[in-house]
Amino acid sequence: MNDAASNPEIGKRVVAAGIETNYHDVGSGDPVLLIHGSGPGVSAFVNWRLSLPALSPHYRVIAPDMVGFGYTERPTAHRYTMDNWVTHIVGVMDALKIAKARVVGNSFGGALCLALAIRHPERVQRLVLMGAVGVRFQITPALDAVWGYEPSFENMRKLMDLFAFNRNLVNDELAMLRYRGSIRPGFQESFAAMFPAPRQRWVDAMASPEEDIRRVEVETLIVHGRDDQVIPLSNAYKFMELLPRAQMHVFGRCGHWTQIEHADRFNRLLLDFFGEADAA
Repeated sequence: MNDAASNPEIGKRVVAAGIETNYHDVGSGDPVLLIHGSGPGVSAFVNWRLSLPALSPHYRVIAPDMVGFGYTERPTAHRYTMDNWVTHIVGVMDALKIAKARVVGNSFGGALCLALAIRHPERVQRLVLMGAVGVRFQITPALDAVWGYEPSFENMRKLMDLFAFNRNLVNDELAMLRYRGSIRPGFQESFAAMFPAPRQRWVDAMASPEEDIRRVEVETLIVHGRDDQVIPLSNAYKFMELLPRAQMHVFGRCGHWTQIEHADRFNRLLLDFFGEADAA
C-alpha cells in the first residue's frame, strides 16, 4: 500500500469486527458516520472528500472503507453480504466507542445504513439516505454496468458519464484516477466477487423488508438527484412513502453524485438537518 503521507485515501486504522479497517476521523463533537457507495475504485475519501472538510468544523466525522473497498483488509473467503457489512459498521462504531451517530449512506451505503437503523435503532440518531439502494427496484442498465465493470480506462470513462449530470465534472484525469484505483492489488478481485451476474439478485439482497422500513422511527432525510441514471428517483419516493418520519430533497440537474455535483448545498442540507437534532 502507498504511504499515507502521499495518499489522502489512507487514514487511520482500527480492527473492527475482526477486520483491519482504514477510516478517516476528523473534527470533534457529536459523531457523524459516512458510508460510501459501491463504484469500482471507490474509497471513503473519494466518496466524501468534499463533505469531510465541510462537516468537521461542527462534528466528529468518521468515514470508513467498508470491507472489500479501499484500503480496508480483504480477508480471504470473506462473504460480501449485507449482514456482514452491517456487522462491520457496528464493529467500527464499537471499536471507536461510538454509542450513537448521525448516519449518512450513499447508494449501496444507504442500504447498509437503513439496515443498521432497522437492526440497531439505538445506534442511529439521524439517518440520511442519498441516492440509496434499500428497496426493491428493477436494476438500471447503469447500475448493471457499474457492478459489472471490467478494468480499462475506456470502461471507467464510460462509467463516469453515467454518474454525473454535469459533464464538466467528468474528464480524462478523473477517469484515470478512478481507473488506477480500480486496478490496485486486490481491488478488482474483491469488487468482482461482490455482484456477479445476474445482478438483479443483488439489488433484491440489499433491500430491507417494507414492513421493517415502516417501523423505522428515526428522523430521516432522503436526498436524490432528479437525473440519476444509476439508482432511480422512484427509490426516493418509495422511501418517502414507507418511512414515517421522513423529509425529501430532490436536486434538479443532478445525477448520482449529489455530494459532488451540488456539494455546498448538500453539505448545508446535512448541517441544517443535523442541527435540528442539536436544537431539540
